[in-house]
Amino acid sequence: MVHILPMKREGCEGEYQHTLDAKGRLFIPARLREELGPEFYVTISADTCLYVYSAESWRVFSEKAAQLPTVQKRKTRVLFAFAARCEPDAQGRILIPQKLREHAHLVKNVTVLGVNDHAELWASEEWDELRDFEASPENIMAALEELEL
Repeated sequence: MVHILPMKREGCEGEYQHTLDAKGRLFIPARLREELGPEFYVTISADTCLYVYSAESWRVFSEKAAQLPTVQKRKTRVLFAFAARCEPDAQGRILIPQKLREHAHLVKNVTVLGVNDHAELWASEEWDELRDFEASPENIMAALEELEL
């Protein structure tokens, strides 16, 4: 597993509800844009969501991937193939390419999550179902135990 280094800033947090427009653009909340910087990278994840990384985190990831042996490097191929460099427009929107929208089932309602060292983009209906499971007392306790809190 490749770990992305945390952003230089404070980190991403929060849950935000937004809507894709007809052109596939999504508003990224100002708080998250502050943390991610003026350009960032969106790619697929193992979940049915998209990961959003700051340019610095993406650079570190790219350097680590370049140093992997060929057999392991192949495992990261799809992350780069699906990746899109994004710069928010004057209204704070980014264009999410069709192949990324399809991977994450993004059609209209999108939940944008700040998740420490990255942001995640979820189809709101899917996030609502997952959130109910992940916010259970058992899962919260397990997460706190993992963090030794």
